[in-house]
Amino acid sequence: MPSIASEMRKFVAPEFVFGVGSAGLAGAYASNLGARKCLVVTDPHILGTGLLAPVLTSLTEAGIPFTVFSGVSPNPKDHEVAAGARIYARERCDCLVAVGGGSPMDCAKGIGIVSTNGRHILDFEGVDMVEKPGPPLICIPTTSGSAAEVSQFAIITHCGQRRKIAIVSKTVVPDTALVDPELTVTMNRRLTAATGMDTLTHAIEAYVSNASSPVTDLLALEAVRLVSGSLRRACDHPDDLAARSDMAQACLLAGLAFSNAILGAVHAMAHSLGGFLDLPHGECNAILLPAVVDRNYTAAPQRFDRIAEALGLDLAGRDADARREALVATLARMKIEVGITDTLRALGVRPEDLDTLAENALADPCMVTNPCALRKDDVEKLYEQSF
Repeated sequence: MPSIASEMRKFVAPEFVFGVGSAGLAGAYASNLGARKCLVVTDPHILGTGLLAPVLTSLTEAGIPFTVFSGVSPNPKDHEVAAGARIYARERCDCLVAVGGGSPMDCAKGIGIVSTNGRHILDFEGVDMVEKPGPPLICIPTTSGSAAEVSQFAIITHCGQRRKIAIVSKTVVPDTALVDPELTVTMNRRLTAATGMDTLTHAIEAYVSNASSPVTDLLALEAVRLVSGSLRRACDHPDDLAARSDMAQACLLAGLAFSNAILGAVHAMAHSLGGFLDLPHGECNAILLPAVVDRNYTAAPQRFDRIAEALGLDLAGRDADARREALVATLARMKIEVGITDTLRALGVRPEDLDTLAENALADPCMVTNPCALRKDDVEKLYEQSF
């Protein structure tokens, strides 16, 4: 029997540049990709800040004209992808530049899919359903959470069915990610906390995924260590560029890990919440994480113990139950310390919603790689525990 380290695994990643000032390379990279006109995809918040300036200046200096599309909301919608694709075609663009958090980046991925394949975005739900690669895509994150800038995921809300669809394909991996920690300094505390807990969830779920590998393990554990050491500092001292850089690096590493190892029940359940009630993704992950880890622990106790140690816990002399309880308590305390105090009930989830939420979560591709199989009643109980 081959060892786990020698089992065949595929690893997909884009070219990326990490560091202060990297956003200003957008024009050079667009030029290298042969761009003649770019569609810059962002959201109204980013449009109202100065975060676009280095990107647009670099495109102008490279002699590349552009059109800005900012019609993207949190939890990007199917009709927003369609609107962006119409503008992309009308303006005769041939390259996409996404600036923002996961929503603009996922929307840009969707626009690229539609523009190249000529079909509605909802036709591409699932794994390896995108036949033709999209146009060149450059992603410039302004948050440290989604990691859409390096992942083979695009998450889009199906408005008609009030659920999120997951498009998983190497064709949606961006050509280039420009990760500039300086762009994340303007995030407020709530967004810093939510995106940071999203990064932590990515790392934990990738590490315990049944599709993990030695490469994704290294990336995921280092991401856990970075979040443990820097998330609170980034929340308390938003101008601390060292803390912001650590969180941006954690996001990048966790993104490379989960893009290849996939995720688990936390994300499946959070996607269901976000699609049904349009709730903030990072906060949903933070709320659900302790209960799901508690449920999953016995399926991969040694892996969860390594996560606990990466978070700084001393597990010496503790039995399995005590180790599990310590990890769950630490995760619950972390979200409170960074200011995520809401419960699902406080976010508007009702007991009568649980049946639909559980059904949608079980249909999510992320559930396939959860370390243990869950039934519908298991998922409903996990939602209940997070009320």
